[in-house]
Amino acid sequence: MIRYKILAAVISIFVAVAEEFSLLNNEPSVPEAEIDYSEWKPLSLEEEAEAVYTEDLTIQVSASVYFPEPGQTDNTPFITADGSRINRKDPGKHRWIAVSRDLHTRWGGDLAYGDSLWITGISEDLDGLYIVRDVMNRRFRKQVDILVGRKDNIMGFWDNVQIAKLE
Repeated sequence: MIRYKILAAVISIFVAVAEEFSLLNNEPSVPEAEIDYSEWKPLSLEEEAEAVYTEDLTIQVSASVYFPEPGQTDNTPFITADGSRINRKDPGKHRWIAVSRDLHTRWGGDLAYGDSLWITGISEDLDGLYIVRDVMNRRFRKQVDILVGRKDNIMGFWDNVQIAKLE
Protein backbone atom coordinates (compact mmCIF):
# COMPACT_ATOMS: atom_id res chain seq x y z
CA MET A 1 0.00 0.00 0.00
CA ILE A 2 2.81 2.38 0.82
CA ARG A 3 4.30 1.76 -2.62
CA TYR A 4 1.13 3.04 -4.26
CA LYS A 5 1.18 6.18 -2.13
CA ILE A 6 4.82 6.87 -3.01
CA LEU A 7 4.09 6.23 -6.69
CA ALA A 8 1.09 8.59 -6.58
CA ALA A 9 3.22 11.29 -4.91
CA VAL A 10 5.98 10.94 -7.49
CA ILE A 11 3.48 11.12 -10.36
CA SER A 12 1.81 14.20 -8.92
CA ILE A 13 5.20 15.91 -8.50
CA PHE A 14 6.11 15.03 -12.08
CA VAL A 15 2.82 16.42 -13.41
CA ALA A 16 3.25 19.63 -11.39
CA VAL A 17 6.79 20.15 -12.70
CA ALA A 18 5.74 19.30 -16.26
CA GLU A 19 2.89 21.81 -16.12
CA GLU A 20 5.17 24.45 -14.64
CA PHE A 21 7.65 24.10 -17.49
CA SER A 22 4.96 23.52 -20.15
CA LEU A 23 6.21 20.03 -20.97
CA LEU A 24 2.69 18.70 -21.37
CA ASN A 25 1.62 21.59 -23.56
CA ASN A 26 1.47 20.82 -27.29
CA GLU A 27 1.76 24.48 -28.27
CA PRO A 28 5.26 25.98 -28.52
CA SER A 29 5.99 28.49 -25.79
CA VAL A 30 7.71 30.86 -28.25
CA PRO A 31 5.88 31.82 -31.45
CA GLU A 32 7.67 30.89 -34.64
CA ALA A 33 9.06 33.84 -36.60
CA GLU A 34 7.65 34.19 -40.07
CA ILE A 35 10.41 34.66 -42.62
CA ASP A 36 9.73 35.38 -46.27
CA TYR A 37 12.25 33.30 -48.20
CA SER A 38 10.76 34.24 -51.60
CA GLU A 39 13.09 37.25 -51.92
CA TRP A 40 16.23 35.24 -51.14
CA LYS A 41 18.30 34.15 -54.09
CA PRO A 42 21.17 31.66 -53.75
CA LEU A 43 24.54 32.91 -54.94
CA SER A 44 26.26 31.17 -57.80
CA LEU A 45 29.92 30.23 -57.43
CA GLU A 46 30.86 33.15 -59.69
CA GLU A 47 28.91 35.61 -57.50
CA GLU A 48 30.54 34.20 -54.37
CA ALA A 49 33.97 34.60 -55.95
CA GLU A 50 33.18 38.23 -56.84
CA ALA A 51 32.11 39.05 -53.27
CA VAL A 52 33.84 42.07 -51.81
CA TYR A 53 36.61 41.29 -49.32
CA THR A 54 39.15 43.48 -47.65
CA GLU A 55 42.75 43.00 -48.77
CA ASP A 56 44.09 43.95 -45.34
CA LEU A 57 42.28 40.98 -43.77
CA THR A 58 43.78 38.32 -46.04
CA ILE A 59 45.75 35.93 -43.86
CA GLN A 60 47.93 32.94 -44.70
CA VAL A 61 47.19 30.00 -42.39
CA SER A 62 47.31 26.23 -42.15
CA ALA A 63 44.07 24.27 -42.51
CA SER A 64 42.81 20.90 -41.34
CA VAL A 65 39.48 19.14 -40.96
CA TYR A 66 37.65 18.02 -37.84
CA PHE A 67 34.70 15.81 -37.04
CA PRO A 68 32.04 16.63 -34.44
CA GLU A 69 33.01 13.94 -31.95
CA PRO A 70 34.32 14.10 -28.36
CA GLY A 71 37.86 13.08 -29.30
CA GLN A 72 38.24 16.15 -31.51
CA THR A 73 36.00 18.61 -29.66
CA ASP A 74 34.88 19.25 -26.11
CA ASN A 75 32.18 17.20 -24.36
CA THR A 76 29.42 18.85 -26.46
CA PRO A 77 30.51 17.95 -29.99
CA PHE A 78 27.29 19.05 -31.73
CA ILE A 79 27.28 22.56 -30.23
CA THR A 80 29.84 25.09 -31.47
CA ALA A 81 31.51 27.77 -29.35
CA ASP A 82 28.96 30.38 -30.45
CA GLY A 83 26.04 28.08 -29.54
CA SER A 84 25.13 26.92 -33.05
CA ARG A 85 23.88 23.35 -33.37
CA ILE A 86 25.54 21.02 -35.86
CA ASN A 87 23.46 18.74 -38.09
CA ARG A 88 24.30 15.21 -36.92
CA LYS A 89 23.57 13.57 -40.27
CA ASP A 90 25.51 15.95 -42.53
CA PRO A 91 27.84 18.29 -40.61
CA GLY A 92 29.73 19.37 -43.72
CA LYS A 93 26.69 20.99 -45.31
CA HIS A 94 26.97 23.96 -42.94
CA ARG A 95 30.37 25.09 -44.32
CA TRP A 96 31.46 26.20 -40.84
CA ILE A 97 34.98 26.54 -39.54
CA ALA A 98 36.81 26.85 -36.27
CA VAL A 99 39.65 29.38 -36.07
CA SER A 100 42.66 29.34 -33.78
CA ARG A 101 42.33 31.64 -30.82
CA ASP A 102 45.02 34.05 -31.98
CA LEU A 103 42.80 34.87 -35.00
CA HIS A 104 39.59 35.43 -32.95
CA THR A 105 38.57 38.87 -31.65
CA ARG A 106 38.02 37.53 -28.15
CA TRP A 107 41.78 36.91 -27.90
CA GLY A 108 42.96 39.95 -29.91
CA GLY A 109 42.51 38.73 -33.50
CA ASP A 110 40.45 40.13 -36.37
CA LEU A 111 37.84 37.36 -36.85
CA ALA A 112 34.59 37.05 -34.89
CA TYR A 113 31.77 34.51 -34.71
CA GLY A 114 29.55 34.86 -37.76
CA ASP A 115 32.22 36.36 -40.02
CA SER A 116 32.20 35.08 -43.59
CA LEU A 117 35.56 33.95 -44.92
CA TRP A 118 36.65 33.10 -48.44
CA ILE A 119 39.16 30.23 -48.27
CA THR A 120 41.51 29.23 -51.10
CA GLY A 121 44.46 26.90 -51.42
CA ILE A 122 42.98 23.61 -50.20
CA SER A 123 41.11 21.86 -53.03
CA GLU A 124 38.29 22.52 -55.47
CA ASP A 125 35.82 20.82 -53.14
CA LEU A 126 36.87 22.59 -49.96
CA ASP A 127 37.74 26.07 -51.28
CA GLY A 128 34.95 28.60 -50.96
CA LEU A 129 32.77 30.47 -48.50
CA TYR A 130 32.76 29.51 -44.80
CA ILE A 131 31.33 31.01 -41.61
CA VAL A 132 33.27 31.24 -38.33
CA ARG A 133 31.32 29.30 -35.68
CA ASP A 134 33.94 27.72 -33.43
CA VAL A 135 37.40 28.19 -31.92
CA MET A 136 40.20 25.69 -31.67
CA ASN A 137 42.20 24.50 -28.69
CA ARG A 138 44.65 27.08 -27.33
CA ARG A 139 47.70 25.11 -28.52
CA PHE A 140 46.98 25.95 -32.20
CA ARG A 141 48.21 29.17 -33.87
CA LYS A 142 47.46 30.57 -37.34
CA GLN A 143 45.19 27.67 -38.25
CA VAL A 144 41.60 26.98 -39.28
CA ASP A 145 39.66 23.74 -38.87
CA ILE A 146 36.95 22.87 -41.41
CA LEU A 147 33.90 21.04 -40.07
CA VAL A 148 33.20 17.85 -42.02
CA GLY A 149 31.42 14.58 -41.33
CA ARG A 150 32.96 11.11 -40.99
CA LYS A 151 31.03 9.97 -44.07
CA ASP A 152 32.57 12.76 -46.20
CA ASN A 153 35.88 10.83 -46.30
CA ILE A 154 37.92 14.03 -46.17
CA MET A 155 41.22 14.05 -44.31
CA GLY A 156 44.21 16.28 -44.58
CA PHE A 157 46.40 19.13 -43.48
CA TRP A 158 47.25 22.02 -45.79
CA ASP A 159 49.82 24.81 -45.45
CA ASN A 160 49.78 28.17 -47.27
CA VAL A 161 45.98 28.47 -47.24
CA GLN A 162 44.62 31.98 -47.83
CA ILE A 163 41.60 33.25 -45.88
CA ALA A 164 39.97 36.57 -46.67
CA LYS A 165 37.29 38.20 -44.53
CA LEU A 166 34.25 39.18 -46.58
CA GLU A 167 32.52 42.47 -45.86
